[in-house]
Amino acid sequence: MELMQKKQRYVKLAGARHNAAPLSVCRDLCDLEILTGKKETERMREKLTKGDVEKIQAEIEHRKLVERKELIEAVKEARSHGDLSENFEYHAAKKEKNRNESRIRYLERMLKTAIIVEDHSKADEVGLNNTVEIYCEDDDEVETYRIVTSVRGSSLNGLVSIESPIGKALMGHKEGDRVYVKVNDDYGYYVVIRKVIKTESEDEDQIRSY
Repeated sequence: MELMQKKQRYVKLAGARHNAAPLSVCRDLCDLEILTGKKETERMREKLTKGDVEKIQAEIEHRKLVERKELIEAVKEARSHGDLSENFEYHAAKKEKNRNESRIRYLERMLKTAIIVEDHSKADEVGLNNTVEIYCEDDDEVETYRIVTSVRGSSLNGLVSIESPIGKALMGHKEGDRVYVKVNDDYGYYVVIRKVIKTESEDEDQIRSY
C-alpha cells in the first residue's frame, strides 16, 4: 500500500512539474523507470534506426572538430583574465568544455552497444515512426502520438518511445483495437486506436540531450 501511494504521489508531482496530465507523464520512458524501479543498466543497449546512427555520428563529429576547438580557446581566453579563484568566465568555460566531452563519451558508448532496428509492420499495423490517434478511456480524451526510438522520445512533444509502456502496447495493433497499456504490476489503462497514419520520416527529429 505504501509503495502504491508513493507511485501515485510521484505521478501527481511529475504531472504538475511538466504541466501535463499524469497519464501522459506515465507514458514517458524516464518516468517509467521511476515507477517500476528499473535501473539504467537494464536498458544500456539503445535501439537505434540507421537514421539515429547517422545523426549521432554527425553530432560527435561536430563536437570533436568544431565545438571542442572553440571551447578550448574559450578556456584559454578566460584563464588569461587573471585570478582563477574569482574568474567566473573561466569556470563557466571549463564547465562547458567538460560537458561537451561528457556528451561525446555518452554518444560513443551508445553507438558501441546499440541495436539497429527497422520497421517491419504491415500496412494496417502500428509500426516504428508511425503516427497513432488513440482514445484514452480513463481521461475521456483523444491523443495523438508518433512512435519513435527512445533517443528521440519526448511525450510532451507527442513522441513516445518504443520502449515506453504505450509504445510497446501499440506496436503491431490496428485501427479499432482496444489495447491495455501495462505500466507496472499495479497500474495500467486502456486505449482504443482510432487512426494509424503510416508516417515514416524521422529527418526532423532531434536526438535527446541526455
